[in-house]
Amino acid sequence: ISTSEGKSASMASKRKEIYKYTAPWTVYSMNWSIRPDKRFRLALGSFVEDYNNKVQIVSLDEEKADFTTCATFEHPYPTTKLIWIPDSKGVLPDLLASAGDYLRIWRIGESETKLETLLNNNKSSDYCAPLTSFDWNEVDPNLLGTSSIDTTCTIWGLETGQVVGRTNVISGHVKSQLIAHDKEVYDIAFSRAGGGRDLFASVGADGSVRMFDLRHLEHSTIIYEDPHHRALLRLAWNKQDPNYLSTFAMDACDVIILDVRVPCMPVAQLNNHRAPVNSIAWAPHSSCHVCTAADDHQALIWDIQQMPRPIEDPILAYTAESEINQIQWASTQPDWIAICYHKNLEILRV
Repeated sequence: ISTSEGKSASMASKRKEIYKYTAPWTVYSMNWSIRPDKRFRLALGSFVEDYNNKVQIVSLDEEKADFTTCATFEHPYPTTKLIWIPDSKGVLPDLLASAGDYLRIWRIGESETKLETLLNNNKSSDYCAPLTSFDWNEVDPNLLGTSSIDTTCTIWGLETGQVVGRTNVISGHVKSQLIAHDKEVYDIAFSRAGGGRDLFASVGADGSVRMFDLRHLEHSTIIYEDPHHRALLRLAWNKQDPNYLSTFAMDACDVIILDVRVPCMPVAQLNNHRAPVNSIAWAPHSSCHVCTAADDHQALIWDIQQMPRPIEDPILAYTAESEINQIQWASTQPDWIAICYHKNLEILRV
């Protein structure tokens, strides 16, 4: 990692700053586990253009300074997103959720991984509208929200049902489904505002950011609309200050920061990337740091505390060997960021 002034950041000689894992296929989705007993465990999803995709679980062996593969399992289509159960205490079943054609919940065991439940809200048709993304509520782990190309968002309730053998069976049901946008919905994310359970936002092909409240789903608030009507691909909430969220448009080289108290006008624009942005991640421990990654091979960390004054340059930059398509900031270990490019996962100490 180098600072934007061109001076290389000091590397601690005692320990590695970068660990790399090369998968057998192009990596598309990736997520850090947050269980305290699985510090350096990540799930990776393949991007193979057929029905034979895989999910792999890898873990860093800190003694050997190398990644080991803990499990690999089949997944029909590429996973558009993977999320481990938000269980920072490590008391809930060890679950991993994946989105693709459906939302699937997997139970990760020491010796085997099994599909716990497949959640499909289209019972009447053979056709399923692919899920573009989903989010797992951090305050209430029984709630998940999915976004779909059929213009809807669905809120799912997860239940830990009756005990069979020694384990509880997990099942789910649709709590509510709503038409969220005029076109495809590309991302959904729960906000930490107001207790963190009921508010969520979505973005989509109609170029708008919309905010919803689970208690009043009959109406939504449009927080922002892209002036050029470009599709908005991703959104991410500030982890410490729920007034702020970030988003970016398709093929755009800039990331915009929004303040929900001042809708419709970006409060900041981050525009140092030289190619389209693919991913954004807020720092888990700081309200003023955000990381962006793009096709220009760069991961950039920004300090936005100057807002509303313009944010000119990132404070840290890292250049990978090819286009970075995915970035995740480890919520339980804020000095580590994971990036994916081509077949590679790298975790970087920041």
